[in-house]
Formats: sequence, structure tokens, C-alpha cells
Amino acid sequence: MSTSPESPSSASHPPTGIDELLERVRAGYERIEAQEAYEAARAGDALLVDIRYAALRERDGLIPGAHVVERNELEWRLDPRGSHRIPEATSHALRIIVICNEGYASSLAAQSLHQLGLHRATDLVGGFQAWRGAGLPVE
Repeated sequence: MSTSPESPSSASHPPTGIDELLERVRAGYERIEAQEAYEAARAGDALLVDIRYAALRERDGLIPGAHVVERNELEWRLDPRGSHRIPEATSHALRIIVICNEGYASSLAAQSLHQLGLHRATDLVGGFQAWRGAGLPVE
């Protein structure tokens, strides 16, 4: 009996490319622009979460008040029922704005948070670069 590297279901459905996947993921929620994210965070209506890796944070700076959470820890830190959550992650109703460098990885991260029941999670269109480009605070 030989085994095929493709399962029967994968043979009938071609692989999804990243552009198609991003389009599908982003269709499931409303993304946010930099100015709106800034205002929501200032008003206390949203939690900014920076998932950029350390070298980018060191190179470009930080958004004041944003929580730095490494991407590989994101779900554990933001799951309100998780034992490793940050203190602010108290409810599935929390509005979370995920920020990566240019707004790609953050879309996939927001989708992952949706799968945990954090349905108000979104991401910043254009990421940190759009924030900085809009002249918003960076330290």
C-alpha cells in the first residue's frame, strides 16, 4: 500500500497562497487606520499590542503605551482564560489592535485571536510604518 503526499482533500483543493489567505482573513473583520487606533488607545477603548521583533523595535522605536508581546507568545498573553495572560487581558470583549511592521503578520495574528474568541481583535493597516508615517508618537 503506497501513501500519497497529498491527502484526498488537498488533491481536490489547490494550496492557498499567502495573498489569497490574507484577503480571506481580512474580509472577516474591519481593520483600523493609524489615527483611529491612536484615538481609541488614548480614550482607553483599545489595547495596542506590538508584535514586531526586537531588532525592529530597537531600530524604529516604540509606540508609547503599546504592549510588546512577541508573536510566538501572543495567544498565551491575550487569552483571558490563560494562565500566562497579561493583566489587561481580562475579557473576550477586549478591543485589541495588533501592530506589526507593515500590517501583514498582524492580520494573521488578529485572525488567530479571533479563533480564541477575541472577536474585537483587529490590526493596524500599514503597521508601525503607517503609524510613524502619520506622525503619531514614537519613543
